[in-house]
Amino acid sequence: MDQWLAILALALVSFAIAAFYLRMPRQGFAVFGAALLFGLVGYSWVGSPGQSGSPKQPQVQAEQESGEAMVEARRALFDPTTAKPDYLTLSDGFARRGKFDDAAGLLRQGLRENPDHLEGWLALGMALTGHAEGFVTPAANYAYGKAREIDPSNPGPDFFLGTSLVQTGQIVAGRKVWGRLLENSPDDAPWKAEIERRVERLDEMIANAPMLQ
Repeated sequence: MDQWLAILALALVSFAIAAFYLRMPRQGFAVFGAALLFGLVGYSWVGSPGQSGSPKQPQVQAEQESGEAMVEARRALFDPTTAKPDYLTLSDGFARRGKFDDAAGLLRQGLRENPDHLEGWLALGMALTGHAEGFVTPAANYAYGKAREIDPSNPGPDFFLGTSLVQTGQIVAGRKVWGRLLENSPDDAPWKAEIERRVERLDEMIANAPMLQ
């Protein structure tokens, strides 16, 4: 728990610096906050900060903490005053406890009756990724694709998909996804500068690592 408190404190400090010292535009708060939160998700999937070094230690607490961050990261991209459908609210309850398979099951049921619900498809992609310990399965990729099809202007599908790919070592694939996000983003999009910086870092990494090309 101490490690997680330190990580959360660092995230809050980073947000405060960007928002108040670097004068980040207010319209960029949601996406920057989502980036920080989803970074915590990825770290919990691949870094297991809750572990004390013993391979036998249960992963329940780490899964719950990553689920909480995952839900908050997604919700940061949507209007908090808009009511959530019951199936999404129930699913988020399971995801917050690290029960990603149960969360995905509820989402599948809800999406049968709400096939055009963008946030539902995005939540499904993230739940399936969480269930696979951070790896993007074909089913998760399909869910992200459906979300992108419903609203190509929403950065969520490609942002979270690219993040998962990069954090699980699929550097080239993640760079392609973020590159697509940049191509489809208007010049004044609040998230564009951050994604451009990430793509530049990946390009440098790929250029210096022949095995990635």
